Amino acid sequence: MRSAIRRFMVQTLVCALFSAAAVGAESKSLQIFFVDVEGGQATLVVTPSGQSLLIDTGWPGFGGRDAGRIVSAAKAAGADRIDYVLITHFHRDHVGGVTQLASQIKIGTFIDHGSNLEDAAAPREDFAAYEKVAAKSKRVIVKPGDQIPMKDLTVEVLTAAGEHISAPLQGAGQPNSLCASEPEPAADATENARSVGVLITFGKLRFIDLGDLTKQKERDLVCPNNLIGTVDLFLTTHHGWNQSNAKVIVDALHPRVSIMNNGAHKGGSPDAWETIRNSPGLQDLWQLHYAMDSDKAHNVQEMFIANVEEKCEGKYLKVTAEPNGTFTVLNSRNNFKKTYSK
Repeated sequence: MRSAIRRFMVQTLVCALFSAAAVGAESKSLQIFFVDVEGGQATLVVTPSGQSLLIDTGWPGFGGRDAGRIVSAAKAAGADRIDYVLITHFHRDHVGGVTQLASQIKIGTFIDHGSNLEDAAAPREDFAAYEKVAAKSKRVIVKPGDQIPMKDLTVEVLTAAGEHISAPLQGAGQPNSLCASEPEPAADATENARSVGVLITFGKLRFIDLGDLTKQKERDLVCPNNLIGTVDLFLTTHHGWNQSNAKVIVDALHPRVSIMNNGAHKGGSPDAWETIRNSPGLQDLWQLHYAMDSDKAHNVQEMFIANVEEKCEGKYLKVTAEPNGTFTVLNSRNNFKKTYSK
């Protein structure tokens, strides 16, 4: 009997040590949730020390659908508040959900590019609603070259209010041979071109999110020289639409993996899809939705798509990253996951 008790105690101790090791390993990981807000953006970043950054808040209305999905992702990440909410620009699919979100979870600091710069009714209305919510918390206006102070991460602002960094980041600055062959696109007067774009660095991992930045502003970042360098993870710009995702920047970024935050009937333009899918060095493209207005040839395999039906449950894609640059992408719909080593 005593021998059996001793064996049980040893087994219990071993299990406890393995559990502690697992918790310790998890605590060293960066979590990124690409929340399905039906063609808007809501990207939640949670650091190993528990700090959180949400990039955009999805749509308003729909019974608080998008705010609810964001809060659910925060709970899954172990976050009971959001330390920073960064609004890339003042279009409804990016800032519209802020009022409902603030009523469901505590927010520390709002970050944006300043005043609305688009002369249109909807952005004016959405900016006014945003200002009311942001006035109840701390608000920081950023410009290119600024950093958002977060533990475990470096978050660098690349673009804001139509401006961009003027000097290359460390290790960048190489000439871009595509600049001569790709024509310069027309200017864009909307808030899209004023998007706050950030580069998030976690150890050896580099993740870029440029909001809805359009082609002329994308070009400014990589022509005549690539001011950014290469990245490991690329959130396709502007939901994978062809007003963005110019070949001149996608190829220069040379991502290992791309995530497309498209909706069932938004984004995922076939020509932009091809540019991203055929970019040199890309191992996989993942989609939040099957692009219903495209064809099978311009959608990835279903195992890489979080939501395959038009009326869906709003499944997310999750990245778990290690400081050595290795990361795993998980599809919450089917629990399919794939690991990418540096």
